[in-house]
Amino acid sequence: MIYIYTLLIEPHLKKPIDSIFMHLTVVNIVTIVFQSIPDIMSSFGVKRFLDNAGCQTFLYTYRVTRGISICTTSLLSAVQAITISPSHSKWARLKSKLSTWIFPSFLFFWIINMLIYIHVIGTIRAKLNFTVVGQGYVNAYCQSRKPSAHESRSFVSILVIHDAVFLALMIWSSLYMVWILYRHHRRAQHIHTSSLSSKTSPENKATHTILLMVFCFVFFYLSNNCLTFYGFYTSKKNTRLEGIGGILASCYPTFCPFFLMKHNKIILKLTSFLSNMRMTFHP
Repeated sequence: MIYIYTLLIEPHLKKPIDSIFMHLTVVNIVTIVFQSIPDIMSSFGVKRFLDNAGCQTFLYTYRVTRGISICTTSLLSAVQAITISPSHSKWARLKSKLSTWIFPSFLFFWIINMLIYIHVIGTIRAKLNFTVVGQGYVNAYCQSRKPSAHESRSFVSILVIHDAVFLALMIWSSLYMVWILYRHHRRAQHIHTSSLSSKTSPENKATHTILLMVFCFVFFYLSNNCLTFYGFYTSKKNTRLEGIGGILASCYPTFCPFFLMKHNKIILKLTSFLSNMRMTFHP
């Protein structure tokens, strides 16, 4: 709602990086919905909630949006690293081209993830038995057929390469931002005017927010992946581990909006307005 308000009411406040925030927010919402609805329905004891087509739709959409989330988060960290890079840096000449790269990057992310996870459509079906033994994916309503060794190795290799590339970009840009902030902090120590040295620029606030997002993303993403691969390859399925994996998968999409709202000007204006109203009516 904040970004819709900015886009329609105050377009002069819109920045190129806001489109990345909007895309990431939409992707995270879809991820939460398609990942949590089967678990919620299962917790209420609903039987046969999804058939074969439903399982394929829910799992395919969830996996695609989850893959796009890592791509968008890495793009966000890379764009912010270029934005705060010094004017004499070799990355500074890319600043003027950032706005033209964002939407083609979104299109590329959607295409590549839809192609990677199209494998899911052919392997997922509705779960027929309560107890499932053997390798494969299982949740409350769905299960995958037992994959062949070659098929399993190929699919896992593609996923590992996909994740490694975008995680490496994310971590590299994050370390680059930390290095820039450290240099900025050292230079600021030589400024004796307290008003200048104590004030944090909007760019630094945004960088701190993105670094926090990246840290949380890497932690929850890797933790969830470890549990997913363990559950996939273990012969005896553990429903408790499946539940923990579902919680870990939902943590980053849930916390992400609160990171983004932390330093948002509109949110700060709103909270200040509500605080003044409370003081007026309840002195």
